Amino acid sequence: MVAGSRIVAMGHYQPSRVVTNEDLTKTLDTNDEWIRSRVGIAERRIADTETVADMAGFAAEKALAASGLTAADIDLVIVATCSSIDRCPNVATRVANKLGIAAPAAYDLNTACSGFSYAVGSADHAIRAGAARNAIVIGAEKLSDVTDWSDRKTAVLFGDGAGAAVMTGVPDGEEPGVGPVLWGSAPDKGDVLRIEGWRPYIEQEGQIVFRWATTELAPFAIEACRRAGVDPSELAAFVPHQANTRIIDGIVKRLGLSENAIVAKDLVESGNTSAASVPLALSKLIERREVPSGAPVLLFGFGGGLTYAGQVVRCP
Repeated sequence: MVAGSRIVAMGHYQPSRVVTNEDLTKTLDTNDEWIRSRVGIAERRIADTETVADMAGFAAEKALAASGLTAADIDLVIVATCSSIDRCPNVATRVANKLGIAAPAAYDLNTACSGFSYAVGSADHAIRAGAARNAIVIGAEKLSDVTDWSDRKTAVLFGDGAGAAVMTGVPDGEEPGVGPVLWGSAPDKGDVLRIEGWRPYIEQEGQIVFRWATTELAPFAIEACRRAGVDPSELAAFVPHQANTRIIDGIVKRLGLSENAIVAKDLVESGNTSAASVPLALSKLIERREVPSGAPVLLFGFGGGLTYAGQVVRCP
């Protein structure tokens, strides 16, 4: 019998091309101070030749190599993305093929910026139900494909990249490493952040998204902690969607974190990478050994849809 699941390894990938705020001033009426003061971003990575599937595969390959498992052990692949240009075959099957995973359940999931937490919750449920033994869960985005680079309201925000987690079952009698997911949406506000049409650009009503995120989301993050039996003051780290430093700071003020808790702000160097932002930030914290193994970390994604999802995980 399986009591739950845990994350055993993380991996991430970012393109090599760096676009700084100063670079953007050459084509946009903006400046470094304006961008930093409003969203906190200094630079972002932009993919030239890499596809969403390429970046997802690179991140998954890194996570699998660190997990102690092999491709033959994996029977579920989930990719969270809202920017894949190809509709079929899905990204998950392409990742599975790249890694040599023979016959997994493989599907893509689109809840935009909350996608990774939705995918972790889905994989956890599948493992608990006995439908999977070991899973790779990935958030991957190439938002540069759907960004209008002449629109300063959105062009300054987005970047490309991927982050991946390997998850495995926890036997009965052991403490699960992935807490219950708290997920939901505000569909009445769903059209305030859009990627619509045949050749779409990202469009958003930024002030509405900002007010929603800073005034309504903290109670959901706290509830995710409660469901895991963890008080927010016990968290070693908080890894939210990397949308805007002011949004992150607004949520943090309401959480009651300890002064020693780490708050991920990878957006400074990566920009907003939607479904990739949470695993990308978590993978970097782990790579830099900033969070002890086994320590509780709150993951919390939110954005397009408008959707949100979060869970407490134990750091691998």
